[in-house]
Amino acid sequence: MNATVFVDTNVLVYALDAAAGDRHVQARTWMDALWASQRGRVSTQVLQEFYVTTTRKLRPGLSADEAQREVRALTAWSPLEIGMTTMERACHVEQRYQFSWWDALIVASAQASGCRYLLTEDLQHGQDLDGLLVCSPFRMTPDALSG
Repeated sequence: MNATVFVDTNVLVYALDAAAGDRHVQARTWMDALWASQRGRVSTQVLQEFYVTTTRKLRPGLSADEAQREVRALTAWSPLEIGMTTMERACHVEQRYQFSWWDALIVASAQASGCRYLLTEDLQHGQDLDGLLVCSPFRMTPDALSG
């Protein structure tokens, strides 16, 4: 796997949530593969959502210190800082595909990061979004990606 993969918040959370059963195992497999290949990418939006979800919504959750350590580790994935260009792209994605604002911002961030794949359970597996392919981490394995 050579192409970069933008990882949505839900995958990061499942990778930490042992109570998620099979989803935890599959998300962990993806995360291990992405760390090993150095192909994972995220945005500041994903890091913010991850922090809030793991400290306030996940039961049992992470402490603030634990969540901060996880976020710091993910900075190795060159998080995209969302600026006006990405916001404008998100507006286009939202209108074209009728996505929620937050999903459109994820797609726009993945595109701005130059990713080939978007790893998420929130969008339709296999959908091609102007060259960005949506992949469900629960419908395929990392070795199934080409490029």
